[in-house]
Amino acid sequence: MRPRPRHAQRGVVLFIALIMLVAMSLAGIALIRSVDTGTVIAGNLAFRQNTVHVADLGVEAARNWLMAQASAGLYNDQPGVAYFATWQENLDLLGNDPSYADYDWGASASVFAAPYAPPSGYAIRYVIHRLCAGSGDPTGGGAACIKLGGAAGTTASGTKGAAAYGSYAISVATNAAYRVTVRVNGPRNSLSYVQATMY
Repeated sequence: MRPRPRHAQRGVVLFIALIMLVAMSLAGIALIRSVDTGTVIAGNLAFRQNTVHVADLGVEAARNWLMAQASAGLYNDQPGVAYFATWQENLDLLGNDPSYADYDWGASASVFAAPYAPPSGYAIRYVIHRLCAGSGDPTGGGAACIKLGGAAGTTASGTKGAAAYGSYAISVATNAAYRVTVRVNGPRNSLSYVQATMY
């Protein structure tokens, strides 16, 4: 018996195997990139959340500054320490509204000293606005301040903005409220703004 002649190999299986290998490699690379992107996003969210927590130091530093001031010292602007006796309604603190002027955060107060020193890699700045339409003594009526309830301050006897009982006005506290805006720059270009109102 003569042996059957061998046919030449065409390599079709090898070609299919190479295509499958390339497809599996691309799928692996896509999976690695997807996991890596998720890790980066989670890290960025963590850095941003941390800037919000660090902003508490700025709020406390501003509160400490306010508590150290005499009442009459807060009747007028003090731009050198980032304090304004009015709410400056035509000012954009975030810099994203083109119809208003942007606030210059380079002129704001910086927090860097103990006990409010930020962690390494963070920069805290704040600005304080008194919630009044005008400067001056809030009890005189000319400053047009937001009125707060409670016994925290002096009272006005006028009926404007206050309830009246018969012909007698109910006294309403006119102690001014203050808005503190804190800006925190952190690692990976994270940026957060936090506002607090206090009186």
